[in-house]
Amino acid sequence: MAATITPSTLKLYLSDRLRDAILSGKYKPGDRLNESSIAREFGISRIPVREALFQLQESGLVTNQKHRGMFVTRLSEEDTQKINSVRMILESEALKLARARMTPETAATLTALVDKMEVWNGELSEAAAMDLEFHRNIWEASGNPHLVKSLESLVTVLFAHKTLEHVSYELRQWRLNHHRALLNAVLNPGETDIPGALLMHLRMAYKDPEKFSSMANALPPLSQSAAPKHRGTAAKHAVATR
Repeated sequence: MAATITPSTLKLYLSDRLRDAILSGKYKPGDRLNESSIAREFGISRIPVREALFQLQESGLVTNQKHRGMFVTRLSEEDTQKINSVRMILESEALKLARARMTPETAATLTALVDKMEVWNGELSEAAAMDLEFHRNIWEASGNPHLVKSLESLVTVLFAHKTLEHVSYELRQWRLNHHRALLNAVLNPGETDIPGALLMHLRMAYKDPEKFSSMANALPPLSQSAAPKHRGTAAKHAVATR
């Protein structure tokens, strides 16, 4: 017998599908999420669509603009920096807990993900999905579901924006390859400063992620020698607009 679909399970199903659509780039930052169109797409009424959108609003992926409706959240550079300032506190804790609780199975999963990143040769959306999966596995390894929930709510919107960023293939690949350093920090107890490793990792993708945190000026600016030699016009545009 098929499982009964209740209003609550339908809302969760829709919110998951819409979240995936935002993270994959189907809906871009600033796009309006029309309840009627989405309802027609799924062959349902507008009520569960509205409930799913309100759930996504709570996670920060969707913004309710008065008298205009629901839109995919668009972040300014300052928004991104302020989110990252909180992210560094929460994710540093998740990394420390994951390191303390590390198991051979989790280490193997994380290593396999990084290995896959380093040979990636596909769609840009796939690169962003692997990036998010790596971080989610670390959050889960912390063993604290409340910490995981907080990071999901805070950080998912950042990954949505990075998915749609106009950067070169080379720069995207360069960023993926820098997950090895973060992995090494988690797998080698006592050898690496976790907050410093995370800050360096975030600096690979964001401009001054520590600007609104107590870690501002804690590390020197990212060396030009650490950056890829041929970023191209698209990458320069990304640096200017992040």
